[in-house]
Amino acid sequence: VQLQASGGGLVQPGGSLRLSCAASGNIFSINAWGWYRQAPGKQRELVATITSGGSTIYAYSVKGRFTISRVNAKNTVYLQMNSLKPEDTAVYYCNAVGSYYSASGVRTAFNTWGQGTEVTVSS
Repeated sequence: VQLQASGGGLVQPGGSLRLSCAASGNIFSINAWGWYRQAPGKQRELVATITSGGSTIYAYSVKGRFTISRVNAKNTVYLQMNSLKPEDTAVYYCNAVGSYYSASGVRTAFNTWGQGTEVTVSS
């Protein structure tokens, strides 16, 4: 299973960006998605998660500004980021947990990370 993240870029404070992350492979199900970020010199931190049932969790710092959503049929997750602040500057990573069919047809669990997409909030 591979994840491909996109949508990062340079935006002014107060602006918006939408990140996408698509999973590919012989996927059976994705039980949970997560967006994480890592700013320069800091540890990676959780931004938001969403389960297969649609339950969400947000970091306090982004609550009310960011929205995570998923389209199960497309094996894709989104992160809508509004009212961006300079402190949101980071590399954003998507994560997916689920199961897939191996080459031998065995259903196998996975926990996979995307490659990261850079978000810079600056005037």
